[in-house]
Amino acid sequence: MRYSLVRLIRASAWVAGGWTLALPSAMAADTINAEAIARGKTVSATCVACHQANGAGMNLPQGESWPRLAGLNRDYMIAQLKAFKDGTRKNASMVAFASMLNDEQIADVASYYASLPVPEIAPVAADAALLKRGEQLALQGDWERYIVSCKSCHGPGNQGNGADFPVLAGQQPAYIVQQIQAWKNGTRINDPQGLMASIAKRLDDNDTQAVAAWLAQQPVQEQK
Repeated sequence: MRYSLVRLIRASAWVAGGWTLALPSAMAADTINAEAIARGKTVSATCVACHQANGAGMNLPQGESWPRLAGLNRDYMIAQLKAFKDGTRKNASMVAFASMLNDEQIADVASYYASLPVPEIAPVAADAALLKRGEQLALQGDWERYIVSCKSCHGPGNQGNGADFPVLAGQQPAYIVQQIQAWKNGTRINDPQGLMASIAKRLDDNDTQAVAAWLAQQPVQEQK
């Protein structure tokens, strides 16, 4: 079982962009068409209420949280918006907004958010033991329970790996928790080859809170 899981993750990581070479987690502003960015800024007017003007998102542990979009990989955001639109990823709010966008608008708004500088988010309170457990899961995993480290797919420093594995460092912690729970209960199913679902189902509540808290406190590397 352990061997087959490792082999599956290695194969998926290779397809996504290479096992040892992590692709940039965001596209640098100067490589995105300036006109697309300008159009995307206009489209983003409908996104501000939840994702904020600077793209930082919101951390609401007792309600729906919204992810940081600023600095995310452009192609990852395009894929997720299309998933909301075609129903392979479900969220009542996002399905409604994504359905209003055509393919060009989706690419434009993704270009805009990819071009934004990454804002700092306020760290959540967490004790040392919880953060230590989160660091272990993010960087080493827990092979006794067949839990693969986050960095195995999301790249060194969890800075992202192409369009399939987004940057996790500096993401809103409550949003990370919500997505792990969504994979665990089957309400999110658009992960490559079911990798996140298989790992999420091995995480207990303490693990989920731990890895989310630790990842949220990690810096996002400047993209070149």
